[in-house]
Amino acid sequence: MIRFGEWIAKHRIAVLVIGILLLIPSAIGFLHTRVNYDILSYLPKDINTMKGQDILKDEFGKGGFSFVITEGMQPQEIAATADKIREIDHVADVVCYESLTDLRVPKEILPQKLLDAFSSGDSEIMAVFFDDTTSADSTLAAIDEMREVTSKQCFISGMSAVTTDMKHLTESESLIYAVIAVILTSIVLLLTMDSFLIPLLFMLSIGFAVVWNLGSNFMLGEISFITQALAMVLQLGVTMDYSIFLWHSYKEQQNLFPDDRNTAMAHAIAATISSVVSSSLTTVAGFLAMCFMSFTLGLDLGIVMAKGVVCGVIACVTVLPAMILMFDRAIAKTSHRVLMPGFRRTTDFIMRHSFVFLTGAAVLLMPALFGYQNYNVYYNLDSTLPAHLDSVIANTKLSEEYNMNSTHLLLADAALSTQKTEQMLSEIKAADGVQFVLGFRTLVGAAVPDEIIPQSVREMLCSENRQLILIGSEYKVATDAVDAQLRTLNQIAEKYDGSSLLIGEAPATRDLIEITAHDFKIVSLLSIAVIFLIIALNFRSVTLPVILVSVIELAIFINLGLAYYTGTSLPFIASVVIGTIQLGATVDYAILMTTRYRTERSGGKEKREAVTVALQTSVQSVVTSALGFFAATVGVGLYSEIGMISSLCMLLARGALISMAVVITVLPSMLLAFDKVICRTSAGFLPKEERRRRLISVFSH
Repeated sequence: MIRFGEWIAKHRIAVLVIGILLLIPSAIGFLHTRVNYDILSYLPKDINTMKGQDILKDEFGKGGFSFVITEGMQPQEIAATADKIREIDHVADVVCYESLTDLRVPKEILPQKLLDAFSSGDSEIMAVFFDDTTSADSTLAAIDEMREVTSKQCFISGMSAVTTDMKHLTESESLIYAVIAVILTSIVLLLTMDSFLIPLLFMLSIGFAVVWNLGSNFMLGEISFITQALAMVLQLGVTMDYSIFLWHSYKEQQNLFPDDRNTAMAHAIAATISSVVSSSLTTVAGFLAMCFMSFTLGLDLGIVMAKGVVCGVIACVTVLPAMILMFDRAIAKTSHRVLMPGFRRTTDFIMRHSFVFLTGAAVLLMPALFGYQNYNVYYNLDSTLPAHLDSVIANTKLSEEYNMNSTHLLLADAALSTQKTEQMLSEIKAADGVQFVLGFRTLVGAAVPDEIIPQSVREMLCSENRQLILIGSEYKVATDAVDAQLRTLNQIAEKYDGSSLLIGEAPATRDLIEITAHDFKIVSLLSIAVIFLIIALNFRSVTLPVILVSVIELAIFINLGLAYYTGTSLPFIASVVIGTIQLGATVDYAILMTTRYRTERSGGKEKREAVTVALQTSVQSVVTSALGFFAATVGVGLYSEIGMISSLCMLLARGALISMAVVITVLPSMLLAFDKVICRTSAGFLPKEERRRRLISVFSH
């Protein structure tokens, strides 16, 4: 690695030029990477709700749909508005009283339930179907155009409208996320580094890695908006340690090679590669564990973040050394005293009260674990969006004026007899929480002859193989009430038609709940197992992986458990994101301290002295790393108006501080308590003389 370091130092200008040139294709790739705002689209394609959506699109030419609420408009105005919407590209159909009857059928002869489904006071609703999926670019563009052509008396609700608003909100906030994270992280670096310029070089180097990473996402085709929002801040928080390590290593090598900065940097690069690569393995392992989820949002986030760590390591040992050497004089001129305290008193206090901290950890474990297993979870994204968004206003009106909080789509066999269809629809109407049922058979009957219904409506609700039935529900998505309702509706539909499929946001969300509950357990166990194995191989120890993973898992339990005791609802992906990222990223704190403990122990020091030195020499690095991670995420958490992004960032920020506190206080206590067991079950923890003496003693017996 020395030769590689020498090459980087010698060709620093070429290295920097190559890094800058790589920004060009990366920027192009970033601009052409599609962002997916539909969480439900990451469900497995082989489940019934996803199959049903494919049938809806293939046989009916429909994908997503929205309800448009009109207020204070005359029937002719509503009909004109429906015609305007129908002319918009990618709008497949518009369903309202006016379009169903061509204004030829008096309202008085229509079923009251049908009237109630379309009108309330001076407002009416129309259902707008799109020819592509809920979050397709064409659907979102159609929503924007609908808002342009309709008056202020129209309110567009539904998941497509929510997704459109979320897209605009994310696009307006993403750049600000990066600015906030960079500013706050730079402040931490100014306090902990010994130069005013070095934080800027760190940010530039990490910026190179972030752009490379985001640009290479083009090869994935698309990424989720959650990945897009978190990638920058997480990559900054997770990989900043590598830059700090390189800088400290370079400073040490300058003492050995005071007259040759190129040689000093070459040795610093070699030392950084050997340390950072092994350290980054735990972080990469945590991210890659997410790729084994059947809910493929984990694959999306896992690949992008694992790739980001690799880009961070590459930039740290190429671009950053080149910039440091080029601006070496400027760095020296802007040097200052490190403002971070030495923490000697803190170390002495922890060592004197090690038993107290160990006891405290044991006492905290059970309530933390209980909170971790029982905090509230939410699955519907719009529940945490700002109340001023157009889609949220529309959804609120739909709920308050029509008592309708979700809409299901039932795909039934078109060959089902009229009698059985009417019986099925009658039972569906009688189910708890059902507000209306709209199908072709609900429109025709004694009062409304079959032939008077427009052909366009027939084609809208019937295909060659299937009939489409809309079911309005008063129950909100992801609630126990809607879950019970869906079970009832499925039982009714299957009684009459075994091939029927119930689809929509609520059924898909129910699948999401069931699938992720299984996924998260698998990913959690897998991430623990992989990181356990890496630590075991690194330290050649049986007991240290148990101790180190247990320490970070305690921090994770405390972090997520606090949500239960504070009554905070967390997004459904919180457990897997925090469980893998907090474990993978902050276990490095524990590895750093344990590595120094092994060095001191094998050097002949007794256990208390070895642990004291390990704590004293590690605490500053652990605090710096944790504060950097905290700074990179807390500002985004406080600023973002997207509930899921805000919650995840606040959890990551809090998790960094909790992991820091637990590693600094509990880990030294555990190393002291289990020193004998560690030395007996780990390689390299005793001096050679002691190992030889023990070996002779064993053979002599």
